[in-house]
Amino acid sequence: MDVLKRMTRVVNGERALQRWAAATLVANIVIVITGGLVRLTGSGLGCPTWPRCTEDSYVSHPELGYHGLIEFANRLLTFALILIAALTLISAVLHRENRAPRRDLRWIAAGLALGIPAQAVIGGLSVLYELNPYVVALHLLASMILICLAVWLVRKTWRIPGRPATRLAVLLSRVTFASMVVTIVLGTLVTGSGPHAGDQNVTRSGLDGLLLTRLHASVVYLTVVLTLLCLVLLRSRAAMLLLAVEVVQAAVGVTQYYTGVPIWLVALHLLGAALSMAAATNLVLSVTRGRLGRPEDGAPGAVPAAAVSYDSGQLRG
Repeated sequence: MDVLKRMTRVVNGERALQRWAAATLVANIVIVITGGLVRLTGSGLGCPTWPRCTEDSYVSHPELGYHGLIEFANRLLTFALILIAALTLISAVLHRENRAPRRDLRWIAAGLALGIPAQAVIGGLSVLYELNPYVVALHLLASMILICLAVWLVRKTWRIPGRPATRLAVLLSRVTFASMVVTIVLGTLVTGSGPHAGDQNVTRSGLDGLLLTRLHASVVYLTVVLTLLCLVLLRSRAAMLLLAVEVVQAAVGVTQYYTGVPIWLVALHLLGAALSMAAATNLVLSVTRGRLGRPEDGAPGAVPAAAVSYDSGQLRG
């Protein structure tokens, strides 16, 4: 009985839900990095088929070498991610606020719990289609969607309300988010036309890599400018955080371009992409259209007008 109570406490209660939401976000970022390392080490076809590793085995064996071990280890991490998402969903289902269920939390958690297996299937298709660059790109973009959902869940479970803002500020935050999405999509196309395909025999997209790189860089600059405008209008920590991530990410991107895209820098750039998407989502969720003094998005109380004045010069969340 005591064991059952302890197990229940793991998933029951607001603090438990907050921890699982944060764990889901971290896990979805980690899987982006490990998936990238599979490609960067040339292990994308280490397990040559899916869902089995080989035609007669679900696990890797010595004949596949370290490539098989790396690919199989990444597949195992997917199960850990599914477990975390399942526990997050259970915690969201059990959660009550004033004895009423939070359906918004349930829907987001359910989206994550269903999205992770779907993302795994896309990863399996990338193997079956011999690392087709467009399927590989879709695999990464699916992870980015899950990161966005996880950030949304974290903000809601940790009761971080959107602050009332002007129509222009809200619109600008959304345009900045859209620009970040375009940046990530173009980044996947650059990757599909360049080295580190995941296997030495994989066919690349055949697109003009130099043209795509220049276009990608142009959208990066646009996104940074939009973020600066958000910072001027909002003077918020969310805008400052996104700008900081963008600056570091841009520096890594330029460095990897002029140093011949070394593996460790590409892996760092992948981490930066995941963090950029998370920070852009955080920004767009940090503002909302609403009257000053009205509770927003599950906030426990009204937001004082002084906390959101746009001429105070203070950074706000």
